[in-house]
Amino acid sequence: MTRPSVTRPVLPRSSVLASVATVVLTSTATTVGLFVPGFYRDAPVLLPQVYGQDLLTLVVAVPALVASLFFAVRGSLRAYVAWLGVTGYLLYTYASYAFMTAFNELYLVYVALLWLTLFAFVDGMARLDPAALKRRIGESSVRSYVAFQLLLVGLVSALWLSAVLPAILAGTTPPSIADAGLPTSVIYSLDLGIVVPAFALSAHWLRNRRPWGYAFTAVLLVKIATLGGAVLAMTLFMIRDGQSVPAPQIVIFGALTLVGAVLTGRFLYSIGPETGPVVD
Repeated sequence: MTRPSVTRPVLPRSSVLASVATVVLTSTATTVGLFVPGFYRDAPVLLPQVYGQDLLTLVVAVPALVASLFFAVRGSLRAYVAWLGVTGYLLYTYASYAFMTAFNELYLVYVALLWLTLFAFVDGMARLDPAALKRRIGESSVRSYVAFQLLLVGLVSALWLSAVLPAILAGTTPPSIADAGLPTSVIYSLDLGIVVPAFALSAHWLRNRRPWGYAFTAVLLVKIATLGGAVLAMTLFMIRDGQSVPAPQIVIFGALTLVGAVLTGRFLYSIGPETGPVVD
């Protein structure tokens, strides 16, 4: 069966340059963080998480951004969606670094990465034609994608609220915040204020076959697969550091990451390849 034609999104040179700068700055920041002893000034309980995030970003996210950008410029809608998803992951990552990581010599790099990824992500989403993406995918079943997103909404909400609500009711501070010496948790705020609502809205739209449901699902799946890998990398560093990590937590996040990666691959494959220069 011949797939319907699609109006391909155009990558402006400004977004290409922003992504190239992101690759350079991210590679620099993660390399310094991983290989310069004592560079991070954060509480010891946070260091394994930062190292895990840096490792996944350097060995997975950066190559993925380079590859997806290359093929997106050549006209692949599949690569364009992947580029948006990886950019979204980096936006989340460097928002947390800019607002939560203890001040260090790379502070302005984190701020620059926050701006570069925000610019590229917003501009990229604005140029994506959700109706064209829906036509490209066709009428294949979306139940597994809807169910997975709703599962993430429930699990992430339950995980964070189980720490937040008891502290609110008791007038105290969640242990994860107190042990790290932080005034509050940027991760709780980002996840409960942006990520969870985004997945809920995406699942609702996709269930009703609305075009933006396809667009949000594609981008969020790439982001969650990458972020899930980062969580597993953090867990490995925490175990190496001697911190206690509940086995069920490892199993749950491992399973979610695996399922997310499989669904991401299946969703991107359903878009199909397409070529032709799309740089404006």
